[in-house]
Order: sequence, then structure tokens, then C-alpha cells
Amino acid sequence: MKKWPCIICPLIMILVLASFGFTTTSEVKVPERLKVIKPTLVLFPKNRTISTPSIVAPPFLGSCYVGFKEALAFKESQGNYFITNTLGYLGKYQFGIGTLQLMGVYNATRFINDPRLQEKVFHTNIARNKWILRKDINLFVGSKIKGVEITESGILAAAHLAGPGNVKKYLRSNGKLDVKDAYGTSLADYLKKFSGYDVSEVSAIRNPKV
Repeated sequence: MKKWPCIICPLIMILVLASFGFTTTSEVKVPERLKVIKPTLVLFPKNRTISTPSIVAPPFLGSCYVGFKEALAFKESQGNYFITNTLGYLGKYQFGIGTLQLMGVYNATRFINDPRLQEKVFHTNIARNKWILRKDINLFVGSKIKGVEITESGILAAAHLAGPGNVKKYLRSNGKLDVKDAYGTSLADYLKKFSGYDVSEVSAIRNPKV
């Protein structure tokens, strides 16, 4: 009688284990509310391909002075301190040799390799342009030209693009005397793109030097 448990127990174990290999699965039904029957916003865009370049956006730093200069730098060079464009303009803010000399900088190699110097030159140039355009800033800020509200930051950005003299001509001609750089960007573009920043921390200085 004692032999029966020894024989039956192994048989039961074999039957249990074998049952896992022969079980059949029943069909799983997907609820209607979970079925995808038409394109949705979370699907891959219809006309997008793998070769489509990603969109690069500038860092958003608000409307303070830092936000202004970083947005302007991104437009000029995507914030690259060590770049020289096809026309020979240098650095993060794309300065020409003539403008650098006005700021007291005569060594282009040192300039392109010194981020701190580039930041000082930018601030100094903004102070200089603010002095040259002080009367126009007082006269035109708050008005509209060609539907674009004129702001102090827009004026200073436009001066960075094409010089304060051209900005004066644009404002005083009510937008008739517009100019573009070699890449097709106009004063009107900068007046609109860089409007509304707070640049009050920069003081207007006559003939400043780095």
C-alpha cells in the first residue's frame, strides 16, 4: 500500500505540467473605443519623412536684456562665438572689422577666440547706438510704421543690422528708405522681430570703448 503514493504523486505532477503545453488561448476582443479607425494627432505626421530637418529654436529667456541679446545672437550666428560668415563678419554677434575698431578692438584673432570680449563689444556697441539714436528713440517709440510698432529694442536691433545712420533714414522717411543686408534681411524685419524687449539697463554713452 505504501507504494501507491510514490507512484501516483509523480503521475499527478506530470499531468499538471503537461496541461500547460496543451492549453488553448481564447480570442482577445479589443473594445470598440480603443480601436484606431482613422488618423489621429498622435500618429506620425502624414507628410513627414525621415530626411526632414529638425527645427532649431532659440532659447527663450524672456523679454529682459539677456533675452534680447541672446535672441539677436541666435539670429546672427545661432549663438556661435567662433564663426566667421561668408562676408567676413565675426563671432556670436557678427561684427565687422570697422565696427570693432570703433569699439577699440583691433585684433580680429583675439576677438574671435575671446567670448568675454565679444560680450563686452556687444554691450559697448549697444550703448553707442543708443546714444546716436537717442533723439529718434524719444520721437518714434510707440508709433507705428507699416503696421509695426516701433520699440527701443527694435531700433537697437535694426542698428546692429545696418548701422544707426540707416535706422535714422528709415524712421524719418516713415519706412520708405529701407535697406537689406547681403542675405535679404531688412530693417523692417528686425524692427518687428526684436520689438518689446527691455533694454533699459544699457546706458547711452557717447563714443564708448571696450
